[in-house]
Amino acid sequence: MPSPDLTATTETLAPIAQRADAPATLPEITAGGLTWRPATKADAPALLDLRNTIAEADAEPYREVIEEITELFDAPWRRFDTDSLLGHDADGTLVAYAQVESMPGDTRTVRVVLFGGVHPARRGEGIGRELFAWQLARGRQVLAESGKELPARLAVYAEDDGPVAKARIVERAGFTPRRFYSELRRDLRHLDADPLPDIAPDGLRVVPFSADLDEATRLAHNDAFRDHWGSEPQTPEQWTHGRTGFAPQWSVVVVDPDPDVDALLADPDTDAATADALRAGQPLVVAYALNERFDEDFAVRGYTFGYTAILGTRRAYRGRRGAPAALVAGMHAMRADGMEFACLDVDTENPTGAQGIYAGLGYAKTHGSRMLSIEL
Repeated sequence: MPSPDLTATTETLAPIAQRADAPATLPEITAGGLTWRPATKADAPALLDLRNTIAEADAEPYREVIEEITELFDAPWRRFDTDSLLGHDADGTLVAYAQVESMPGDTRTVRVVLFGGVHPARRGEGIGRELFAWQLARGRQVLAESGKELPARLAVYAEDDGPVAKARIVERAGFTPRRFYSELRRDLRHLDADPLPDIAPDGLRVVPFSADLDEATRLAHNDAFRDHWGSEPQTPEQWTHGRTGFAPQWSVVVVDPDPDVDALLADPDTDAATADALRAGQPLVVAYALNERFDEDFAVRGYTFGYTAILGTRRAYRGRRGAPAALVAGMHAMRADGMEFACLDVDTENPTGAQGIYAGLGYAKTHGSRMLSIEL
């Protein structure tokens, strides 16, 4: 079922403080007899153990490493002192956690995402229900505090085959499924018999990712995803943060070696940052495939793989096969390092026809997930 039209303008919206309907105080959590406090970086090992225990119990297709947890605390926009909770039992063992996260670069929709979980051995005691009530209340406070007079969203992400009890808690709180995602994979083991196509983008140059093209790639990404539902511009801090799994050796960008600067500057869709870069004579990245490697997931899935985290094309360059060329080049790099599969996730309502591109390249669905939200 298509997602509802969520194109409310700021002129038709009530003030964010009114729409958020934030409580003056946060609900107390009494279930389970736990002791609650905010998370700190010193909690990273215990938090890693809990999150991986939950992932294993819920048959989630990934595991985390300590670097992924510690880097959460390094982002300056995260406020763990007010936007997180850890629940410990009488022995001091961590058995539940919650995190409420907002993004600094939101300019079209101000978003708050709710994360959390309860140790499998402590489920059924009401801890999850009360903890989620705290998350929702804090999320409403964060929206009200943002001061951004924009459409607003409270969101939760869930695997399609995740715990039924958790899904019920979320849906009873008023969250509705809005977007659906498919994880796809492409077999790289038999490229002699099942080769990848040779793709030569029209008038463009496919090059390995390099640090000097990183900012140009961020600008390309912000343009490419401007018309994707739920996407917001990434600030330089957001863009370079959270790269524990980043595999630059597999990542590829596509550059226009001779852009029509005058035409791009005259195009009203060219954003100000890109215009400044063009005037300064900086490289113009027009498509990209940024890939990641997660060795800790190989045993969980039973095969080695590379993961395409972000793939996109500037809107003015769509149809010139830049993104497929970058994707194929990245898959060849993965295969050269011995990876058996290439994986990625796609929004099932992607506006660029990505599903057809992936199917044509031999990708097939392995499982799915969804985003549930309250739109304000």
